[in-house]
Amino acid sequence: MPEQQQWTITATEQPPEWFIQAVKQYTRASSGLYAAQLLWQRGIKDRQQLTAFINYKVYQPTSPFEFGQEMHLAIARLQQAYNTKEKIAIWGDFDADGITATSVLWDGLGQFYAQNTQLVYYIPNRLKESHGLNNQGIDNLAKEGCKLIVTCDTGSTNIEEIIYAKQLGIDVIVTDHHTLPTERPPVAAIINPRYFPKEHQLFNLSGVAVAYKLVEALYQTLPNVAKYPLEDLLDLVAVGLIADLVQLSGDCRYLAQMGIQRLQEDFKQPAAARRRPGVGRLLELCQKSGDRPTDISFGLGPRINAVSRIQGDASFCVELLTSRDVKRCNELAEVTELANARRKSLQKDVQAQVAQKLTQLDLSTTSVIVLEDAQWPAGVLGLVAGQVAQETGRPTILLSTEGAGEQGSNSSSLLARGSARSVNSVDLYQLVKEQAHLLHRFGGHPFAAGLSLLVENIPLFTAAINQQLRQSLGSTTLTPTVQADLTVTVADLGKELFLELKLLEPCGMGNPVPKLLIQNCWFENSWHRNQQDWQGKKVQYIKAEFDIRDDSSRSAFPGLWWGHYKDELPIGRCDCIAELDYNTFKKRYEIRLIAVRSSANSALNTQLSLTPFILDLRNQEHSATQHSGLIIEDCPTNWDDLRMWLRRCLAISRSTSGLENQQQLAIAWSKPNHQPPNQIWLTLVGIAKYLSRTNQLVTRRQLLEKIGISDQTLLVGIKALKYLGFTVQRQDRSLQITWNPNDSAENLADEAVARFLAAVREEQFQQQYFAEVPLSTIVAIASYDSK
Repeated sequence: MPEQQQWTITATEQPPEWFIQAVKQYTRASSGLYAAQLLWQRGIKDRQQLTAFINYKVYQPTSPFEFGQEMHLAIARLQQAYNTKEKIAIWGDFDADGITATSVLWDGLGQFYAQNTQLVYYIPNRLKESHGLNNQGIDNLAKEGCKLIVTCDTGSTNIEEIIYAKQLGIDVIVTDHHTLPTERPPVAAIINPRYFPKEHQLFNLSGVAVAYKLVEALYQTLPNVAKYPLEDLLDLVAVGLIADLVQLSGDCRYLAQMGIQRLQEDFKQPAAARRRPGVGRLLELCQKSGDRPTDISFGLGPRINAVSRIQGDASFCVELLTSRDVKRCNELAEVTELANARRKSLQKDVQAQVAQKLTQLDLSTTSVIVLEDAQWPAGVLGLVAGQVAQETGRPTILLSTEGAGEQGSNSSSLLARGSARSVNSVDLYQLVKEQAHLLHRFGGHPFAAGLSLLVENIPLFTAAINQQLRQSLGSTTLTPTVQADLTVTVADLGKELFLELKLLEPCGMGNPVPKLLIQNCWFENSWHRNQQDWQGKKVQYIKAEFDIRDDSSRSAFPGLWWGHYKDELPIGRCDCIAELDYNTFKKRYEIRLIAVRSSANSALNTQLSLTPFILDLRNQEHSATQHSGLIIEDCPTNWDDLRMWLRRCLAISRSTSGLENQQQLAIAWSKPNHQPPNQIWLTLVGIAKYLSRTNQLVTRRQLLEKIGISDQTLLVGIKALKYLGFTVQRQDRSLQITWNPNDSAENLADEAVARFLAAVREEQFQQQYFAEVPLSTIVAIASYDSK
């Protein structure tokens, strides 16, 4: 799918010697030259700037009252609510920035207003509602007696909804960082950094940082009310700032630096002593320690975002981030981790289908990629669109008509919903806005947007937006590009260079993670595997691992390549662009591969497609004698189960002499009829008690057939039984179960049973998924595996 990338290397301007020596003061173990080059390139060119950039303790943060009259209006309205005991609702958003912003207001305003009685929060459902205020939600808050709504990460352009709230006697304070309306909305106050000039220290604040500034102003106005220090909120601010990919300069950088320090300090505490046990448990599940910005961008952020992508309703994430109930937080963290595992699987499926559709497009005549499918889950479209945009160098819009049939029987009124992602500095928001007459709703940033439109308008929209971008580009050709910052060798890689480059953290837009060009290198000991979730189950998401070598050193250096197979690594000498990282879990330094290409120009080899011919007989009556090919009747629970059959087909096909003898594979499982997980657990306990009482033996297969679960899930169940006092021993090929209630460990049993129930729910989810997964997805996976 990826087009040939254009590689560029940032022009190096040698910094003066005094600057190199100034940087070296912070990099005692190395020369400091690489860090000095990067800092100089990125506009840090005097001692005062350098000191403030590296050491947050000398940075002078901006007062929240820099927002001027609007902040004074907001605080006055909050004071009125405080004095008259009015009920306040926080209206948040469902992404990581919106969730953390809601959590900051929940914890921060919660120092002044009684939570759950005087203070409540509302987060729209990603799969049923869109970003921003809506009348139905406002109606519900009015019925609850709310007199004030404080938005976070949303609301600036919701003029009609703000007017509607005012008609119901509800005032609105908007805290947001998105696009401003042409005129000030009729609100009590609007706190939005977009009113500042671009060079202002507050201009790049994300939603969570704006929410923090509001709370900071309230703390300063009512200094003797709060029980907990304002700084306790900074870890949440850092999570939202880094996850939202805003430019980390000015106060953004300062708040992120402070927040990461608080995050790390809290994680070092025993689980029972943490201020935020939910955040700590999430870090444990993603094998991070909270001391790096990448722990947020690749760990916490995607997991928080995954909940709304998979479940729609992400309200419980606020409880996850703010509750001090360790047991409850552990439960919510594991639900979040499970959602992230499902997100990865769905994302991989949609990627495969998009790749297949892209083969039918002529990219030489396509400026904006617009693709739609009735089966695509809307929650992961933004992620896949971003990947396609990077790989093709073209703005990408992916649309789903999933669930559109529920809106009415008239096909001409069906709405497609989707996400758009840009690349190569193309202002996608402006592009989409120019076609507003064809859209139902849209909103977003220059590089990311969400939209909905009538299905019948998709062809016209596609043609119009392509024509518009072609006209604005003129003779410019869109090409996927990747830029390297420094040229290094394998001998340079390691602890010293890592610590030197760490001076630039936290990285983000305007200060990206340094990308390293390594030339004339080669790969050894490569292998790939599926990731595993916290239960040890494989997730449909691949990473390749390898050792990299070049002529500069006799030692190899480890690395990994997310989302790729080892066979995609070139054989022989090559060039690559990578990021240097530290793996907290493996306690090693490694590179994360970004792009790779062979040093020598080699001709592309073509080979015969050996994709199996797949016959879909799911949920149909069939006879094994009717089909000469292989038949799968047991519903799989993961892609590896299905891949085993696909490989058998491929092996048979390769042994024949032509396409006419290609092996046929019939998928013939039925939609599963699942029992509730609790009932399955009670059945397992009942069988265990019966076998203990009668001294009968049982085979593993008998248990599996009786309970209707997989071998791996049964193993989790047997572990849970042990905490109830059961002993399970092998006798030849059978199991003997005995029970001594006095040996039970009730304090551990609840957690073990919860793990079993979670394993059953996940298995049932996967079976339900494979009962309904489109045949096109299975074909796409088969096509990919046959390469």
